[in-house]
Amino acid sequence: MIGDEKPDERDDPCVLWLTPDKPANISVGRRRIADRLEASGFDVTLRGTTPRTVCQSLRKHEEYDAVLGTTRSGAFAGSLLKLLGTPFVVDHIDPIRQFADTNPQPLSIAVRAAENLAFRLADHTLYVYDEEHERVSRYARETTKTGLGVSYERFATPDPEIVAAANDRLHEAGVDADERLAIYVGGLEPIYHIQELLAAMDRLQEWTLVVLGTGSLAPAVEHAAGERENVVFLGTVAHESIPGYLHAADVGVSLVDDPHTLKVLEYAAAGLSVVQARGRAEARFGEYAEFCEPRPPEIAAAIEHAGEREGDDSFREYVARFDYERVAETYRAVLDEIVRK
Repeated sequence: MIGDEKPDERDDPCVLWLTPDKPANISVGRRRIADRLEASGFDVTLRGTTPRTVCQSLRKHEEYDAVLGTTRSGAFAGSLLKLLGTPFVVDHIDPIRQFADTNPQPLSIAVRAAENLAFRLADHTLYVYDEEHERVSRYARETTKTGLGVSYERFATPDPEIVAAANDRLHEAGVDADERLAIYVGGLEPIYHIQELLAAMDRLQEWTLVVLGTGSLAPAVEHAAGERENVVFLGTVAHESIPGYLHAADVGVSLVDDPHTLKVLEYAAAGLSVVQARGRAEARFGEYAEFCEPRPPEIAAAIEHAGEREGDDSFREYVARFDYERVAETYRAVLDEIVRK
Protein backbone atom coordinates (compact mmCIF):
# COMPACT_ATOMS: atom_id res chain seq x y z
CA MET A 1 0.00 0.00 0.00
CA ILE A 2 1.01 3.66 -0.31
CA GLY A 3 2.72 4.91 2.81
CA ASP A 4 6.00 5.43 4.60
CA GLU A 5 6.68 1.91 5.79
CA LYS A 6 7.55 -1.05 3.60
CA PRO A 7 6.85 -4.70 4.34
CA ASP A 8 9.74 -7.07 4.80
CA GLU A 9 8.83 -9.08 1.72
CA ARG A 10 9.57 -7.36 -1.56
CA ASP A 11 7.81 -9.35 -4.24
CA ASP A 12 6.87 -6.20 -6.16
CA PRO A 13 9.32 -3.52 -7.36
CA CYS A 14 9.64 -0.91 -4.59
CA VAL A 15 9.39 2.69 -5.77
CA LEU A 16 10.01 5.77 -3.65
CA TRP A 17 8.13 8.80 -4.99
CA LEU A 18 9.41 12.10 -3.57
CA THR A 19 6.89 14.90 -4.09
CA PRO A 20 6.64 18.56 -3.05
CA ASP A 21 5.52 18.85 0.55
CA LYS A 22 1.95 20.06 -0.04
CA PRO A 23 -1.32 19.27 1.72
CA ALA A 24 -2.83 16.03 0.39
CA ASN A 25 -6.09 17.74 -0.55
CA ILE A 26 -4.31 20.43 -2.59
CA SER A 27 -1.95 18.27 -4.63
CA VAL A 28 -3.59 14.94 -5.48
CA GLY A 29 -2.25 14.04 -8.92
CA ARG A 30 0.81 12.08 -7.81
CA ARG A 31 -1.29 10.04 -5.37
CA ARG A 32 -3.81 9.13 -8.09
CA ILE A 33 -1.03 7.88 -10.37
CA ALA A 34 0.61 6.04 -7.47
CA ASP A 35 -2.69 4.28 -6.75
CA ARG A 36 -2.73 2.94 -10.30
CA LEU A 37 0.92 1.90 -10.16
CA GLU A 38 0.14 -0.04 -7.00
CA ALA A 39 -2.77 -1.75 -8.74
CA SER A 40 -0.42 -2.87 -11.51
CA GLY A 41 2.20 -4.46 -9.26
CA PHE A 42 4.44 -1.71 -7.88
CA ASP A 43 4.96 -1.10 -4.18
CA VAL A 44 4.93 2.71 -3.92
CA THR A 45 6.02 4.95 -1.04
CA LEU A 46 4.69 8.46 -1.64
CA ARG A 47 6.64 10.92 0.52
CA GLY A 48 6.57 14.71 0.76
CA THR A 49 10.05 16.19 0.50
CA THR A 50 11.36 17.87 3.65
CA PRO A 51 14.83 17.83 5.27
CA ARG A 52 13.60 15.08 7.60
CA THR A 53 12.20 12.87 4.84
CA VAL A 54 15.28 13.40 2.68
CA CYS A 55 17.45 12.09 5.52
CA GLN A 56 15.05 9.18 6.01
CA SER A 57 15.14 8.36 2.30
CA LEU A 58 18.93 8.47 2.16
CA ARG A 59 19.20 6.11 5.15
CA LYS A 60 16.82 3.62 3.52
CA HIS A 61 17.89 4.02 -0.11
CA GLU A 62 18.81 0.33 -0.46
CA GLU A 63 15.15 -0.61 0.11
CA TYR A 64 14.05 0.95 -3.19
CA ASP A 65 14.36 -0.38 -6.72
CA ALA A 66 13.74 3.10 -8.17
CA VAL A 67 13.05 6.66 -7.09
CA LEU A 68 10.68 9.13 -8.77
CA GLY A 69 11.38 12.79 -7.98
CA THR A 70 8.77 15.45 -8.74
CA THR A 71 9.98 18.96 -9.47
CA ARG A 72 11.26 20.77 -7.80
CA SER A 73 12.25 19.57 -4.34
CA GLY A 74 11.53 15.89 -5.08
CA ALA A 75 13.79 15.94 -8.13
CA PHE A 76 16.64 17.49 -6.16
CA ALA A 77 16.31 14.90 -3.40
CA GLY A 78 16.02 12.09 -5.95
CA SER A 79 19.34 13.18 -7.43
CA LEU A 80 21.00 12.42 -4.08
CA LEU A 81 19.63 8.90 -4.11
CA LYS A 82 20.85 8.47 -7.68
CA LEU A 83 24.36 9.33 -6.50
CA LEU A 84 24.00 6.43 -4.05
CA GLY A 85 23.08 4.08 -6.90
CA THR A 86 19.27 4.07 -6.97
CA PRO A 87 17.72 4.20 -10.48
CA PHE A 88 16.11 7.64 -10.84
CA VAL A 89 13.25 9.17 -12.85
CA VAL A 90 12.53 12.90 -12.84
CA ASP A 91 8.81 13.72 -12.81
CA HIS A 92 9.03 17.24 -14.28
CA ILE A 93 5.59 18.81 -13.97
CA ASP A 94 6.33 22.53 -13.42
CA PRO A 95 8.06 24.79 -15.96
CA ILE A 96 10.93 26.90 -14.69
CA ARG A 97 9.05 29.95 -15.99
CA GLN A 98 6.53 29.67 -13.16
CA PHE A 99 9.30 29.72 -10.56
CA ALA A 100 11.11 32.60 -12.27
CA ASP A 101 7.93 34.69 -12.35
CA THR A 102 7.60 34.65 -8.56
CA ASN A 103 11.17 34.48 -7.25
CA PRO A 104 14.37 36.58 -7.37
CA GLN A 105 16.52 36.09 -10.46
CA PRO A 106 19.61 34.71 -8.62
CA LEU A 107 17.46 32.03 -6.98
CA SER A 108 15.77 31.20 -10.28
CA ILE A 109 19.17 30.76 -11.98
CA ALA A 110 20.31 28.43 -9.19
CA VAL A 111 17.13 26.37 -9.35
CA ARG A 112 17.37 26.09 -13.14
CA ALA A 113 20.94 24.82 -12.83
CA ALA A 114 19.90 22.29 -10.16
CA GLU A 115 17.08 21.04 -12.38
CA ASN A 116 19.44 20.69 -15.32
CA LEU A 117 21.74 18.58 -13.14
CA ALA A 118 18.80 16.41 -12.08
CA PHE A 119 17.87 15.82 -15.73
CA ARG A 120 21.46 14.85 -16.49
CA LEU A 121 21.68 12.43 -13.58
CA ALA A 122 18.29 10.79 -14.17
CA ASP A 123 17.90 7.52 -16.04
CA HIS A 124 14.70 8.95 -17.57
CA THR A 125 12.87 12.29 -17.46
CA LEU A 126 9.11 12.61 -17.81
CA TYR A 127 7.91 16.13 -18.64
CA VAL A 128 4.55 17.83 -19.13
CA TYR A 129 5.10 21.24 -20.77
CA ASP A 130 6.05 21.63 -24.42
CA GLU A 131 8.02 24.76 -23.53
CA GLU A 132 10.39 22.57 -21.47
CA HIS A 133 11.06 20.07 -24.27
CA GLU A 134 14.20 21.75 -25.61
CA ARG A 135 15.82 22.19 -22.21
CA VAL A 136 14.94 18.71 -20.97
CA SER A 137 16.16 17.10 -24.19
CA ARG A 138 19.45 18.97 -23.98
CA TYR A 139 20.35 17.49 -20.59
CA ALA A 140 18.36 14.28 -20.10
CA ARG A 141 19.47 10.82 -21.24
CA GLU A 142 15.94 9.65 -22.09
CA THR A 143 12.74 11.71 -22.21
CA THR A 144 9.03 11.02 -22.50
CA LYS A 145 6.25 13.59 -22.73
CA THR A 146 3.36 12.93 -20.40
CA GLY A 147 0.40 14.90 -19.08
CA LEU A 148 -1.46 15.86 -15.96
CA GLY A 149 -4.34 13.50 -15.31
CA VAL A 150 -7.91 13.66 -14.11
CA SER A 151 -10.12 11.11 -12.35
CA TYR A 152 -12.57 11.40 -15.20
CA GLU A 153 -15.38 9.11 -14.04
CA ARG A 154 -15.40 10.55 -10.51
CA PHE A 155 -16.16 13.98 -11.94
CA ALA A 156 -18.30 12.98 -14.91
CA THR A 157 -20.62 10.71 -12.87
CA PRO A 158 -20.14 11.59 -9.19
CA ASP A 159 -21.50 9.45 -6.39
CA PRO A 160 -25.05 10.65 -5.55
CA GLU A 161 -24.16 10.72 -1.84
CA ILE A 162 -21.27 13.09 -2.56
CA VAL A 163 -23.56 15.33 -4.61
CA ALA A 164 -26.18 15.34 -1.84
CA ALA A 165 -23.59 16.16 0.83
CA ALA A 166 -22.23 19.08 -1.24
CA ASN A 167 -25.75 20.40 -1.84
CA ASP A 168 -26.44 20.26 1.90
CA ARG A 169 -23.25 22.17 2.68
CA LEU A 170 -24.06 24.80 0.05
CA HIS A 171 -27.59 25.15 1.41
CA GLU A 172 -26.19 25.63 4.93
CA ALA A 173 -23.96 28.39 3.49
CA GLY A 174 -27.01 30.14 2.08
CA VAL A 175 -26.74 29.05 -1.54
CA ASP A 176 -30.06 28.29 -3.25
CA ALA A 177 -30.24 25.36 -5.66
CA ASP A 178 -31.53 27.57 -8.50
CA GLU A 179 -28.78 30.21 -8.24
CA ARG A 180 -26.28 30.67 -11.06
CA LEU A 181 -23.03 29.44 -9.58
CA ALA A 182 -19.44 30.09 -10.59
CA ILE A 183 -16.84 28.05 -8.72
CA TYR A 184 -13.12 28.32 -8.08
CA VAL A 185 -11.19 25.36 -6.64
CA GLY A 186 -7.52 25.52 -5.74
CA GLY A 187 -4.74 27.66 -4.32
CA LEU A 188 -5.54 31.14 -3.02
CA GLU A 189 -2.42 32.96 -4.17
CA PRO A 190 -1.86 36.17 -6.19
CA ILE A 191 -0.71 34.21 -9.26
CA TYR A 192 -4.29 32.88 -9.58
CA HIS A 193 -5.81 36.40 -9.68
CA ILE A 194 -8.08 35.75 -6.72
CA GLN A 195 -8.50 39.44 -5.86
CA GLU A 196 -9.55 40.24 -9.42
CA LEU A 197 -12.08 37.40 -9.37
CA LEU A 198 -13.57 38.71 -6.13
CA ALA A 199 -13.80 42.21 -7.59
CA ALA A 200 -15.55 40.82 -10.68
CA MET A 201 -18.42 39.65 -8.49
CA ASP A 202 -19.44 43.30 -7.96
CA ARG A 203 -20.57 43.18 -11.60
CA LEU A 204 -22.35 39.82 -11.34
CA GLN A 205 -25.29 40.42 -9.05
CA GLU A 206 -27.18 37.49 -10.58
CA TRP A 207 -24.32 35.10 -9.87
CA THR A 208 -22.81 33.52 -6.75
CA LEU A 209 -19.12 32.63 -6.51
CA VAL A 210 -18.19 29.58 -4.43
CA VAL A 211 -14.50 29.36 -3.46
CA LEU A 212 -12.86 26.15 -2.24
CA GLY A 213 -9.20 26.15 -1.25
CA THR A 214 -6.53 27.67 0.93
CA GLY A 215 -3.50 29.91 0.62
CA SER A 216 -2.11 33.30 1.59
CA LEU A 217 -5.22 35.10 0.29
CA ALA A 218 -7.67 33.02 2.34
CA PRO A 219 -8.25 35.94 4.78
CA ALA A 220 -9.11 38.22 1.85
CA VAL A 221 -11.58 35.68 0.49
CA GLU A 222 -13.10 35.19 3.92
CA HIS A 223 -13.47 38.96 4.28
CA ALA A 224 -15.13 39.25 0.86
CA ALA A 225 -17.54 36.46 1.77
CA GLY A 226 -18.49 38.38 4.91
CA GLU A 227 -19.02 41.61 2.97
CA ARG A 228 -20.78 40.32 -0.16
CA GLU A 229 -23.86 38.17 -0.40
CA ASN A 230 -22.74 36.62 -3.69
CA VAL A 231 -19.37 35.26 -2.46
CA VAL A 232 -19.28 32.01 -0.46
CA PHE A 233 -16.02 30.70 1.01
CA LEU A 234 -16.00 27.09 2.19
CA GLY A 235 -12.26 26.80 2.78
CA THR A 236 -10.48 23.49 2.29
CA VAL A 237 -12.63 20.45 1.58
CA ALA A 238 -11.66 16.84 0.98
CA HIS A 239 -10.76 16.27 -2.66
CA GLU A 240 -13.17 13.34 -2.78
CA SER A 241 -16.04 15.78 -2.18
CA ILE A 242 -15.15 18.26 -4.94
CA PRO A 243 -17.15 16.48 -7.71
CA GLY A 244 -20.29 17.16 -5.67
CA TYR A 245 -19.63 20.90 -5.57
CA LEU A 246 -18.82 21.01 -9.27
CA HIS A 247 -22.06 19.18 -10.01
CA ALA A 248 -23.93 22.10 -8.42
CA ALA A 249 -22.09 24.79 -10.41
CA ASP A 250 -22.54 26.25 -13.88
CA VAL A 251 -19.10 27.75 -14.59
CA GLY A 252 -15.59 26.83 -13.40
CA VAL A 253 -12.96 29.57 -13.20
CA SER A 254 -9.19 29.30 -13.72
CA LEU A 255 -7.28 32.59 -14.07
CA VAL A 256 -3.68 31.38 -14.21
CA ASP A 257 -1.82 31.61 -17.52
CA ASP A 258 -1.17 27.89 -17.74
CA PRO A 259 -2.41 25.24 -20.19
CA HIS A 260 -1.87 22.38 -17.71
CA THR A 261 -4.05 22.93 -14.67
CA LEU A 262 -5.87 20.04 -13.05
CA LYS A 263 -8.84 22.20 -12.11
CA VAL A 264 -9.73 22.86 -15.76
CA LEU A 265 -9.73 19.13 -16.52
CA GLU A 266 -11.96 18.53 -13.50
CA TYR A 267 -14.33 21.34 -14.45
CA ALA A 268 -14.65 19.97 -17.97
CA ALA A 269 -15.14 16.37 -16.83
CA ALA A 270 -17.96 17.60 -14.57
CA GLY A 271 -19.63 19.26 -17.56
CA LEU A 272 -19.04 22.88 -16.53
CA SER A 273 -18.40 25.75 -18.89
CA VAL A 274 -14.88 27.06 -18.24
CA VAL A 275 -13.47 30.57 -17.91
CA GLN A 276 -9.71 30.53 -18.47
CA ALA A 277 -7.09 33.29 -18.45
CA ARG A 278 -6.08 34.34 -21.93
CA GLY A 279 -2.60 33.17 -22.91
CA ARG A 280 -0.87 29.81 -23.21
CA ALA A 281 -4.02 27.77 -22.65
CA GLU A 282 -5.71 29.12 -25.79
CA ALA A 283 -3.70 26.86 -28.08
CA ARG A 284 -4.75 23.83 -26.05
CA PHE A 285 -8.39 24.48 -25.21
CA GLY A 286 -9.35 26.80 -28.08
CA GLU A 287 -13.07 26.58 -28.76
CA TYR A 288 -13.82 24.69 -25.56
CA ALA A 289 -13.33 27.56 -23.07
CA GLU A 290 -14.19 31.23 -22.62
CA PHE A 291 -10.95 33.24 -22.46
CA CYS A 292 -10.37 36.61 -20.83
CA GLU A 293 -7.74 38.95 -19.47
CA PRO A 294 -7.58 38.57 -15.68
CA ARG A 295 -9.18 41.96 -14.97
CA PRO A 296 -12.54 42.33 -13.17
CA PRO A 297 -14.63 43.65 -16.10
CA GLU A 298 -13.31 40.99 -18.51
CA ILE A 299 -13.69 38.22 -15.91
CA ALA A 300 -17.30 39.21 -15.26
CA ALA A 301 -18.11 39.29 -18.98
CA ALA A 302 -16.44 35.89 -19.52
CA ILE A 303 -18.46 34.30 -16.72
CA GLU A 304 -21.66 35.70 -18.24
CA HIS A 305 -20.74 34.40 -21.70
CA ALA A 306 -19.68 31.01 -20.35
CA GLY A 307 -23.01 30.71 -18.58
CA GLU A 308 -24.79 31.20 -21.90
CA ARG A 309 -22.87 28.48 -23.74
CA GLU A 310 -24.93 25.54 -24.93
CA GLY A 311 -24.21 22.15 -23.42
CA ASP A 312 -21.39 20.51 -25.37
CA ASP A 313 -19.92 17.07 -24.70
CA SER A 314 -16.90 17.66 -26.94
CA PHE A 315 -14.84 19.19 -24.10
CA ARG A 316 -15.69 16.20 -21.91
CA GLU A 317 -14.65 13.81 -24.67
CA TYR A 318 -11.36 15.68 -25.07
CA VAL A 319 -10.65 15.60 -21.31
CA ALA A 320 -11.43 11.87 -21.08
CA ARG A 321 -8.14 11.27 -22.91
CA PHE A 322 -6.31 12.46 -19.78
CA ASP A 323 -7.80 9.97 -17.37
CA TYR A 324 -5.24 8.95 -14.75
CA GLU A 325 -5.20 5.37 -15.99
CA ARG A 326 -3.80 6.51 -19.34
CA VAL A 327 -1.26 8.81 -17.70
CA ALA A 328 -0.18 6.08 -15.27
CA GLU A 329 0.54 3.75 -18.17
CA THR A 330 3.39 6.03 -19.23
CA TYR A 331 4.89 6.00 -15.75
CA ARG A 332 4.44 2.23 -15.56
CA ALA A 333 6.34 1.68 -18.81
CA VAL A 334 9.25 3.93 -17.79
CA LEU A 335 9.57 2.34 -14.35
CA ASP A 336 9.45 -1.15 -15.85
CA GLU A 337 12.30 -0.20 -18.17
CA ILE A 338 14.65 1.24 -15.56
CA VAL A 339 13.93 -1.47 -12.98
CA ARG A 340 14.82 -4.14 -15.56
CA LYS A 341 18.08 -2.34 -16.28
